[in-house]
Order: sequence, then structure tokens, then C-alpha cells
Amino acid sequence: MKEQFYKVLTSKKLVINDYLIKVSLENKLSLNEFLVLAYFDNSFNKVFEIELVSNSLGLNTNEAMEAFNSLMMKGLVSLESVKDVESRYNEVVSLDGVYKSVLKTMNDDVKKETETDIFRSFESELGRTMSPMELEIINGWLDIGINEEIILGALREAIYNGVSNFRYIDKIIDTWSKKGFKTMDDVNNYLKNRKEEKGKDKEISKKEQEILDYDWLDE
Repeated sequence: MKEQFYKVLTSKKLVINDYLIKVSLENKLSLNEFLVLAYFDNSFNKVFEIELVSNSLGLNTNEAMEAFNSLMMKGLVSLESVKDVESRYNEVVSLDGVYKSVLKTMNDDVKKETETDIFRSFESELGRTMSPMELEIINGWLDIGINEEIILGALREAIYNGVSNFRYIDKIIDTWSKKGFKTMDDVNNYLKNRKEEKGKDKEISKKEQEILDYDWLDE
């Protein structure tokens, strides 16, 4: 098996991309599965011809087919019927499952970086290390899709009001969520409009009071 793998690699027929190695490790692919996946990742013409695959990789037909079926069961590859220029249908191999797996890994990595950054921001603003329960609360906000910007904005709003407990921060986030705020721009625009409305209300009240105080008899 090792000799076969060495032969494939030294033949220069396949280019092994980093993402392919990562996907293979995450899905615990066998050597045959890895080779078949690499074959189709390198192939411009992804028409499914198992004899061609087996000949190119030095596998017998059963080994190649077994590896391909296993990749299908793991959701990494699939077969699609595609019409060619002569209006004939061919079975073509799709690697969408591989690419979705790569994107998921990238998103997970970004999420981990985001969580690390937001934890540091909380500890910096609070001036202390957070408890495991507080870490879980922050993760809970992120899991339900609360924007990191909103979470940090609620934290700063709480500190500005002289309160730093998580129940108060959660109340702010809940209130903002119910109002449909997605970013701090939404929050700031709302507060600005509220301030302008209150200013108008004060002007109206002032004019109403002037009317009430007017000495109509002296008129």
C-alpha cells in the first residue's frame, strides 16, 4: 500500500492541496479514499469512469468503487447527470461536499477566533477574569446569533451605567434584540431619533404652556 502511494505521488499526476489533506484527516479517510478524492480534485473532466480511476491510481476496480462509495456515504462526493454538447447525459462527480466541509472548517476557525477576542474584551472591560458560567453565557449569545458588536455594545452600556453583572447585560441584549437591532449603528440611530422626538415633545409642551399662560383678558 505504501509503495502504491509512493508511486502515485512520484508520478506527478496528482497535486495534493492543503485543504484536501485537512478534509481527509477530519473525515478519517483511508488511503484509497484519499487517492480517489485527490484524483477527482485534480481532474478537469469529472465524468465518472471507474476503470480510468482505477488504472490511474493503481487500484483494481473493486477497490476504487468501494472507496468512491464510501466517499459518497460520507457526503464528500456525489454523482450528477449533466448533458454534454451533444445532448447526451453523463454521470459527473461533484465535490461540493468537500468544498462545504472546507467552508465549515473555515467558519469554525473564525468563530473560535471571535470567541477568543470577545472573551478578552470582556475581561479587559470588567478588569477581571470571567467565571466558567459567564463564559457559557457569552457562548449562548453567540450560539443564538447575537452579533459580537451588539454584545460588546451592551457590555459597555452596562459599565457606563455603573452596572457590570451579566443579568443586566443580558437584559440590554434582550431589549435590543426585540427591537430588531443588529448592529450598534441601529442602536445609535434609534437613540438619536428618540432624542429628537423628545426634543420636539418638549417644544410642543412649551408652546402649549405658553398658550395656557397667555392672559386672554388683557388682550
